[in-house]
Amino acid sequence: MAYPWAMAKALKSFLFAAALVLMAYPAAAEERPLTVVELYTSQGCSSCPPADAFLGELAGREGVLALSFHVDYWDYIGWKDPYASRAHSERQRRYARHFGKRYVYTPQMVIHGIAEELGSDRSKVLRRIDEAAKLERVPVRIDHGADRGTITISVPQKATNDDVDIVMVWLVVYDRNHETAVKRGENRGRTIRNFNVVRGLRKVAAWRGEALEAEASLSDFAAGGGDACAVLLQSRRSGRIVGAARLALDQSH
Repeated sequence: MAYPWAMAKALKSFLFAAALVLMAYPAAAEERPLTVVELYTSQGCSSCPPADAFLGELAGREGVLALSFHVDYWDYIGWKDPYASRAHSERQRRYARHFGKRYVYTPQMVIHGIAEELGSDRSKVLRRIDEAAKLERVPVRIDHGADRGTITISVPQKATNDDVDIVMVWLVVYDRNHETAVKRGENRGRTIRNFNVVRGLRKVAAWRGEALEAEASLSDFAAGGGDACAVLLQSRRSGRIVGAARLALDQSH
């Protein structure tokens, strides 16, 4: 025969054990808000491979969207980077103006549009990431469209935001990794591995604080590949990224 006090004690022990289990195995949660890190790099730059490898580490870090933007202004020194784009160089020059710099360089990491550091300086970059992670975010969502050739972008209404009248919605398409045997130039004879290599960049909308639903085609990026895509909400005035989301485009993730 079980006594009430014994049953109560057993129930208390069971609840305590269950609580420990729940603490050890927390419920699944949505992805943390993303902090965006942009590496400006070139396969023709001898000082870039360490930063490329570091970006690969950041690409696996929770809460970080790490993107590799290959610039074209080193192509003349003997090796034409197959992923370089003039649009990437222009994007970096816009950042230089935001930061009050009169020059651009590689490897440079831009953290969330608000700070920049030498791309191989791990401690400073990590500190900037931690600082940017504390900033307020505007939620943004990406989903597959009616077919695999389109995506839909959703941004909720936000009543108060200093930048609502000048926030641009950027679509970025990227490949997760590439290995390249460099045959000429400063990195001749090296095999370079690049991560989250941007293959396309396009403005798709302007956001002014209203609820936004937009559809974007991926067909323009087909020739350039693309394992995944991201959407960046970025202030045109300050360069600060106020929201970001990503979406796998291949079938393996």
